Amino acid sequence: MEFVKTYQYDVVVTGGGPAGIGAAVAAARTGAKTALLERSGLLGGMLTLGQVQPILGAVSSGTIYDEIVDLVSRGHEDCPPLTTYIGREVHVDAEECKGRLMQFVAENGVDIFLQTPVFDVLKEGDKVTGVIAGSGEGPVVFMAKTVVDTTGDGYTAVRAGCAFDMGRDDGGCQPTTIEFLIDNIDESCAICCGGGSDPVQLPDGRRYSEVCKAACASGELPENVSIVRLHRTFYPGERNVNATQANGFNTLTAEGVLGAELLLRSQIDKILVFLRKNVPGYEHCRARSSGSVVGVRETRRIRGLSQVKDIDVETGTRSPEVAVHKAWFLIDIHNPKGSGQAEKYSHPCQPYDIPYGALVPCGVDGILVGGRCISGTHRAHASYRVMAICLATGQAAGTAAALCAKEGVQPRELPVSRLQEALKAQGVELFD
Repeated sequence: MEFVKTYQYDVVVTGGGPAGIGAAVAAARTGAKTALLERSGLLGGMLTLGQVQPILGAVSSGTIYDEIVDLVSRGHEDCPPLTTYIGREVHVDAEECKGRLMQFVAENGVDIFLQTPVFDVLKEGDKVTGVIAGSGEGPVVFMAKTVVDTTGDGYTAVRAGCAFDMGRDDGGCQPTTIEFLIDNIDESCAICCGGGSDPVQLPDGRRYSEVCKAACASGELPENVSIVRLHRTFYPGERNVNATQANGFNTLTAEGVLGAELLLRSQIDKILVFLRKNVPGYEHCRARSSGSVVGVRETRRIRGLSQVKDIDVETGTRSPEVAVHKAWFLIDIHNPKGSGQAEKYSHPCQPYDIPYGALVPCGVDGILVGGRCISGTHRAHASYRVMAICLATGQAAGTAAALCAKEGVQPRELPVSRLQEALKAQGVELFD
């Protein structure tokens, strides 16, 4: 294959969602010449293209998550912080974020390459030395001392030969969703709902979640849509809706992506009719916008030197090899084979540590992972897949990648203490 250009970088980050933003900014701040490659025309991933809000999850203080919260909240100081049973809910104006995130990354010295999808890697033996990507000019090469995969699907790591797990024991992955924004809501009586366990009631005393379940059973709501989540935004009269659900589509294939898109978009009108008919305050609601891409909760989890396990998220494990401290979100397993939750409801979680080894793939040098494709069990993944935690795992992976590039070592050789020193110097709380 003939390449039209070859670039040289210390660190190349593939995937420009929250984890990729965290990784690229952290690598650049640690002194590495850094490139961020994104297959679409925007940074932000689910935060912008997916129109996913609120930002959910929590980590210890001092991470890039705090900076992103400040960034997306700028100009909305009159909108008070919101905390519910699903934790802190950080509102997002996706349109504002399209420019703000790009500027944030660029101002931190990262070279951004949009519409530059990675399709292969370069290796010397077991070491990744760069990636091959597409561009309007033709195939281009990005040589790197260290690569960070924040693609969500673990695409770059798999092309490098890294082993992975996918879904639960029977192969079932959490379903896909397209989120959408509605307006024309009467705030004098309109409810919000965070999920199936939310006890919110309609004015007549009926529990809203039971109304949704009955509508799903009767066919008034689409198949497998047994809860219509309604999240506040910055603006009165708006809600972000997390409800559409497509089960069983393999979104690693073009056929799976198309099938999910067609089904999910066909569900939006039916959900709107349900809301107008059954939920006071929503009689005149309309869909104003929707995510531009399918929201994928789960695909590959790259096998690492360490693994985030069920017991870690259940009991709040502390690790001496901590790279992300006090990660927290519910164990939120959307049912791979039907509606609602796979375990009847979201289960509680205790703030836990994510060890550095969960970011280091087994058997392949020159590469780290961040975001939802890090090493963990299916059940643990249901907690750490959310954006707050993805930002922090990206930051840790990017910092480690820069240190490896600077010191000429492989990720598996990097002393954890060096990474921890660097993260603490950035202001990250790592220990109780």
